[in-house]
Amino acid sequence: MIKWLILAWRNIWRNKRRTLISAASVAFAVLFAISMSSLQKGGWDRMLNNVVHFYFGYGQIHAAGYWDEQTIDRSLELHPDTLAALSALIGNKPVCPRLESFALASTGPITMGVLVSGIEPAAEDSLTDLAERVVAGRYFDSVAEEGVLVAKGIADELGLEVGDTMVLMSQGYHGVTAAGKYPITGLVSFGSPDLNKLMVFMPLETAQYFFGAEGRATTLVLQMADAREAKVAVATLRKNLDPAIYEVLDWEELIPDLVSARGLDDAGNNIMIGILYLIIAFGLFGTVLMMTKEREYEFGVLIAIGMKRRLLTGVVWVEILFLALVGAVLGMVLAMPVVWYFHVNPIVFTGEMARAYEQYGVEPIIPTVVEARIFIRQAMVIFGMAIVMALYPLLKIATLSPVQSMRH
Repeated sequence: MIKWLILAWRNIWRNKRRTLISAASVAFAVLFAISMSSLQKGGWDRMLNNVVHFYFGYGQIHAAGYWDEQTIDRSLELHPDTLAALSALIGNKPVCPRLESFALASTGPITMGVLVSGIEPAAEDSLTDLAERVVAGRYFDSVAEEGVLVAKGIADELGLEVGDTMVLMSQGYHGVTAAGKYPITGLVSFGSPDLNKLMVFMPLETAQYFFGAEGRATTLVLQMADAREAKVAVATLRKNLDPAIYEVLDWEELIPDLVSARGLDDAGNNIMIGILYLIIAFGLFGTVLMMTKEREYEFGVLIAIGMKRRLLTGVVWVEILFLALVGAVLGMVLAMPVVWYFHVNPIVFTGEMARAYEQYGVEPIIPTVVEARIFIRQAMVIFGMAIVMALYPLLKIATLSPVQSMRH
């Protein structure tokens, strides 16, 4: 076996130019495929991470049926030990409660619809970095503070500033009338124009009193480090919670449009990489075809002097694998510094492109992701192609006539 490997290695370097050209074409394909896959995955991972941490979280718990009919009457009762028990089920990860419902906000003669979100200030800031979005005034000090944080677009529409009073009217829990006026403690700004004209935040206990829903919450957000951890947590919660009382949704169910968009983009990326590999496959087959044609006389002589066809096909097969291996390894070596550079120094969009990203609450930054499986996948594809391409010389050798090959 060792002799086969040595002989195959020497054979591929008998024609250095052909070997280097073939290896370079494979290396370029691997470099391009790794870079493109890494950039695409890094960009989508960052986008999803932004959206998830922007408001939704990686998973949410509601009362059964709430997601289909989002009314405050389908809120959950929060016993003192509820959050602690849920947190214990998922490895003591934080669970962030919210009480959300729509209301009319007004000042003087101007009125507009808003989404009131009752939050626990510390937990919400840990989840979504809400305090960093405060552009005027201050963040909440406690869960019982009498005040509101107002999105900048609402403040501009109603002509409000920090220290002014906002009047809110809504329908509370089980149809009670919800009305109150609250001082504006701060203004928050979102990249998305829609959220800037929608969101009003209240401390949780203040919101519960306003809606007449003391001790209740519409949403419990799971604070997870990443999507994999969230999948495990959601599965655990679904296994342990009564589905007649609770519904547990992961981030893919909360933002299906974005998940579908990613799937479509992945499909387009796979088509491009497939076309690239198809081109490389033809190039590799051309090399194999040329190598086989040039060595027909050699193959004929070896078979004529008694070399077994099985041994000869084995050596040629290993030669082609070596050729693919050289190109794949070279491509991975060249790709590593490129991927690492753009991981440390991601692409940052400016101007109109940046504003387009920020409108959806997404940072205009695309990094690459450094993952071993991306590199390994490309090497596996190359080896698969090489094995298929190797069938031609194997079939040629199996049917080769020594006399005819030596005459030619």
